[in-house]
Amino acid sequence: MAVQKVMFYHIAEASRLYKRLGSAKAIAEHCDEIKSIMPDMSARQCQALSTVPEILDECRREYEWCRQKNISILHIADDRYPQRLRQTFDAPLVLFFIGNANLNEHRVINIVGTRKCTLYGQDLIRRFITDLKALCPRTLIVSGLAFGVDINAHRNALENGFSTVGVLAHGLDQIYPSQHRETARQMLSQGGLLTEYPSRTNADKKNFIRRNRIVAGMCDATILVESAAHGGGLITTRLAQDYGRDVFAFPGAVGNPYSVGCNNLIRKSEAMLITSAEDFVESMGWTDDKTLSEAQEAGIERQLFVDLSDDEQKIVNALKEENDMQANVIATKLGMEISKVSASLFSLELNGMIKNVAGNIYHLL
Repeated sequence: MAVQKVMFYHIAEASRLYKRLGSAKAIAEHCDEIKSIMPDMSARQCQALSTVPEILDECRREYEWCRQKNISILHIADDRYPQRLRQTFDAPLVLFFIGNANLNEHRVINIVGTRKCTLYGQDLIRRFITDLKALCPRTLIVSGLAFGVDINAHRNALENGFSTVGVLAHGLDQIYPSQHRETARQMLSQGGLLTEYPSRTNADKKNFIRRNRIVAGMCDATILVESAAHGGGLITTRLAQDYGRDVFAFPGAVGNPYSVGCNNLIRKSEAMLITSAEDFVESMGWTDDKTLSEAQEAGIERQLFVDLSDDEQKIVNALKEENDMQANVIATKLGMEISKVSASLFSLELNGMIKNVAGNIYHLL
């Protein structure tokens, strides 16, 4: 832990040194001889390592705090350490974990994207995770507990019985953003929280960028749901590419600012286009979990709208053509009485087919 604390800005060098000496204890014992052991080690790193003895007391306090809070300290040689992450060149030497997830689950994916997730993005996440449950039930879903795509991924994973892990950009003595505290609490018994940062580490901007390498590195695949032209989700996809992992993106409407990032990746062949969980599972070759034909028989390619009245079917068709309309607009478009439209909308909402959002706008799910 002491070694990791002084190596946050040179993780790749730390990993090489760890492999050379075989343990953090050995590094601490030879902290004044690093230059002779690794002549190419940077002067700044050697200077940092010389402070290891001075921070051992602080590390002991951290160890005791973790023990009291039931936080697992996973060093890079620990069997519980994410084996996929261990394969990367800049893997953290130590991780702090609280929860019950198997970080080396049969399948591990991350779902990332914009913090300003639209209704379209929310629908994609809900449908993808629901359908994935029928196809690959033994999947760990990872994200960053941030607003937007991240928190939607965690919450839908919880609702569908998946184990889900949030990778944090700060210590485990806090939750950021605080609005997600209740979801984080639920994740402790159905997944967990993971970080490379000790307690009393704040959520500084640079930490989020570093956090993304763990999100990418511990997973088999990265799935980008929505992204502007620049954003954290795109950083995660680039890292995943560097690690040789598969990258997927959902396409979005031309002109939508939160689809630009996804569409650009697809256009440049930097991400595979997917429109469903079935696309994803087939591309990954994961049909051994549960064959696609079995899943289809179980209803994965289900008809979403069945046994609708004529008026309800007209409204559904109209919303398929142009989603997010007010009741009076629908009435005018279809030439129907507003009373009939309102009654049909109420029935569709009860059946979970549409959603009434801000501005009395109806959104087809």
